[in-house]
Amino acid sequence: MKKLLIVDDEINTANLLSRFLTRNGFEVMTAASGAAAAELLKNHEFTLVLCDFRLEDTDGREVLKRIKQQYPDTGVIIITGYSDIKMAVELIKMGAYDYITKPLYPDEILNTINKAIETHSALAAAPTNIYQNTEKSTDKRSIGIKQGNHELVAGTSEASKELARQINLVSPTNYSVIIFGESGTGKESVAKSIHQNSDRSNKPFVAMDCGSLTKELAGSEFFGHEKGSFTGALNTKIGHFEMANGGTLFLDEIGNLSYEIQATLLRTVQERKVKRIGSTKEIDLDVRIIVATNENLIEAIQKGRFREDLYHRFNEFAIYMPPLRNRGNDMMLIATHFAKITSQELGKNISRFSSEATTALTNYAWPGNIRELKNVIRRAVLLTEGEEISGKTLPLEIYNQYIKTPVNEALAETPQATIAPPKNDLKNAAMEAEYETILRVLKEVNYNKTKAAQILNIDRKTLYNKMNAAGQQTLKT
Repeated sequence: MKKLLIVDDEINTANLLSRFLTRNGFEVMTAASGAAAAELLKNHEFTLVLCDFRLEDTDGREVLKRIKQQYPDTGVIIITGYSDIKMAVELIKMGAYDYITKPLYPDEILNTINKAIETHSALAAAPTNIYQNTEKSTDKRSIGIKQGNHELVAGTSEASKELARQINLVSPTNYSVIIFGESGTGKESVAKSIHQNSDRSNKPFVAMDCGSLTKELAGSEFFGHEKGSFTGALNTKIGHFEMANGGTLFLDEIGNLSYEIQATLLRTVQERKVKRIGSTKEIDLDVRIIVATNENLIEAIQKGRFREDLYHRFNEFAIYMPPLRNRGNDMMLIATHFAKITSQELGKNISRFSSEATTALTNYAWPGNIRELKNVIRRAVLLTEGEEISGKTLPLEIYNQYIKTPVNEALAETPQATIAPPKNDLKNAAMEAEYETILRVLKEVNYNKTKAAQILNIDRKTLYNKMNAAGQQTLKT
């Protein structure tokens, strides 16, 4: 029998929960304060703690922190009010399994508890399934996937260890997963790693960019169509769900789907059946769904932009990708990794960075995260002639900002007008102004390409083309 602890200073709520969970086969104890909970935790071994976020003598954050420090194998679920949802999401990042919002519904509570216990059992049964078990290790070995994945790079930071633990935990299950994180943090790489280390690894991994979908194209892309089912349907098309059958479907930028498309998607996710446009035949689906977003979906739900029922279908497990700036020494490990791969591609032998290049790279903020770092390193390897990457091979915005040399200091003191494009060179001036506008908008929307394209009133393909053209111009200069 699984033992649960309910921590809630509302006695009636605690008693109702206790009776309900006891009827469902759990052994339940209650505590009306953080101090009382601490005493019970000393004398009893609990599988799971349900803790109200607001307590008279403390709050859910402190209770969670104490449990994770002293009883790391005990799961924690936070009970929270509507106004505390943002904090509850932060508590999940700190190690809570999930949160339940008030008012409390019996089916939701029971479902969340059972999933938490199932997850706990999976971790206990296979703690080293994919990653090295570094929880009790005292050395500085990095954590990484045993199977090859060039995009998900090993790391030694606490953020990398926690990411490794979560991937290790969820991969053997069939849970749907939401991956949250800024653009460029490697969300698709994590999705691939979950797939590679699951029982579905010999089945398809199909990735789909939801940010580029229009309402007209969505049905055909998701579900496919039969030949002649509409004007322009010259051939039968298999949709992404059907392509991924038996394997994993990764939906990137899920927050950018229109509300109408979300409704269509919900039906398929619920019923696990798909029907091509123009067909009467239903196809049974066995698909694991992993979605990714750089948006706050809770906020999107509150604003009516994202369906709450669809969110809960996807949110059986959540992974939060740390931005590159929060990964400490991992940055240079990742940079070295990309340098070695690119060196092999180009037939070079580059394995190290100069001290000035290291200084520049480690001090840069990396707003584009790992994707930006990868592109910078690939460019640097291409420009490097010897065996060491120097600061001069880095983009000017990185090199000039952090490396002080007589030349750079002279440039910094030069009036802007003397290094701007000639006034009569309208083409270069227009390109420069356009590039600066694109960069400004990208920063404003946290490098969400879809949003940037909408603000700039161009499509995503045009945006990518303009960015690529700007990058080639930078190389020429």
